[in-house]
Amino acid sequence: MTYQEIRKNEEARAYLKKGNENLGVLGYTDHSEAHCVLVAERAASILKKLGYPEHDMELARIAGFLHDIGNAVNRTHHAEYGAILANEILKGTDMETKDRVTVMSAIGNHDESTGGATDPVSAALIIADKTDVRRNRVRNKDKAAFDIHDRVNYAVTGAALKVSREKKTISLNLQIDESICTMYEYFDIFLGRMMMCRGAAEILGMKFKLTANGSKVL
Repeated sequence: MTYQEIRKNEEARAYLKKGNENLGVLGYTDHSEAHCVLVAERAASILKKLGYPEHDMELARIAGFLHDIGNAVNRTHHAEYGAILANEILKGTDMETKDRVTVMSAIGNHDESTGGATDPVSAALIIADKTDVRRNRVRNKDKAAFDIHDRVNYAVTGAALKVSREKKTISLNLQIDESICTMYEYFDIFLGRMMMCRGAAEILGMKFKLTANGSKVL
C-alpha cells in the first residue's frame, strides 16, 4: 500500500468527505481532503529534512491523509474513531502489520485532548496538522458572523514552518492581523496545540519554536 494508492481509496475519500461535511454543519473550519493532503506531504517533508528513511516518510504520508476520517463518525474522539477506521481499511491491503499499527497509532494520538507523539511518524503528523493555520480554512466568509475559531484562523495572514537539522529546531513563524483577533484570543485557542507540537518535536530530538509578528512566544 502506497500513499498514492490510499489517496485513490474510495472508502477513505468517502469518510473524509462526510467528515468534512459534518464539521461544516457544526461550524468547524475546513477539514477536507485538501487539508489532509497538505498534512500528509508536510509530515513527510519534516521527516525528510531530519534524515529519516523513505519508509517512515511514506507511513507519515498515509497517516496524514487518513488522520481525519474519524470525523465521519463524530468530532468527539475523532482521532480514536479514525484509527479504527484506518485499521479496517489497511487490513485489506498488502501493508505489513507493523506498519499498519504504526499508522493506526499515529492517527489515534494526533488530537491534543487525548493524545501525544509516541514515535517519529506520530510526531511528524502532529506538527504537520497543528501548524496548518491559514485563513482559507475558514468556510464562513461573513466576518460579522465569525466565531472565535473563525477569527483566529482568518487573522493568520502568513504562516511558515521551518525545520533546521543543524540548529535542532522546528519553527512556526506566524503573521497575525491583530485587528481581527488579539494575541490573547489566538493563544487561548491554540496554546494547547502548540504545546503538543513542542512535545512532538522532542520525540524527534528537536525544539519547537513559535514566533508571532516577529516576537518569540514559545
